[in-house]
Amino acid sequence: MLAAALVLGGQPAMAGAPVVVAALGDSLTHGYGLPPEQGFVAQLQAWLDAHAPVPVRLINAGVSGDTSAGGRARLDWTLSEPVDAVIVELGGNDMLRGIEPAETRANLDAILTRLGERGIAAILVGLPAPANFGPEWKAEFDAIFPELGAKHGVPVYPDFLAALGPRDDPGAIRKLMQPDGIHPNAEGVARIVADFGPHLLALIAAIAPGE
Repeated sequence: MLAAALVLGGQPAMAGAPVVVAALGDSLTHGYGLPPEQGFVAQLQAWLDAHAPVPVRLINAGVSGDTSAGGRARLDWTLSEPVDAVIVELGGNDMLRGIEPAETRANLDAILTRLGERGIAAILVGLPAPANFGPEWKAEFDAIFPELGAKHGVPVYPDFLAALGPRDDPGAIRKLMQPDGIHPNAEGVARIVADFGPHLLALIAAIAPGE
């Protein structure tokens, strides 16, 4: 899947120009509850500054409370500035609100289709559903991300919170979360960035090959 994305990725960046990556997401992307310098995009930017072989500029297009429908509605606005790649991190609020997985799938499918039409590379970030809505709902929701990744030939980071630890160890995860139990704290974000960063670098390598 990743190899396909590297072949089908976005337009090559101009030599010397930074690779521009928009992070289209919800509160997890936006950095809810954290000072601006401790949010996901800010920490990921610092990580890229230290590890990326080419200059990279991130755009924080995260909106707290946004659903996949909201992200779809503002996609063209997000792309009003030329970008080379998009991190698509949406669906968590759909899950929390019990929105039918078919609606979430349709919105994410439309987003990835639009990016493909524009020749913009993407990485899709998932978030596994809890069992609250039953096993069938969970299975349908969880299947969205790998299936859309395969359909559109884009890499998938299956679980935004995976780096915080196994779900069956809530005590350990709690230490890396804010008091609401939904959003990671600054240390949690740092762990997420350290795990996610190499996946984004693999995508960037396709946009700025040999630089």
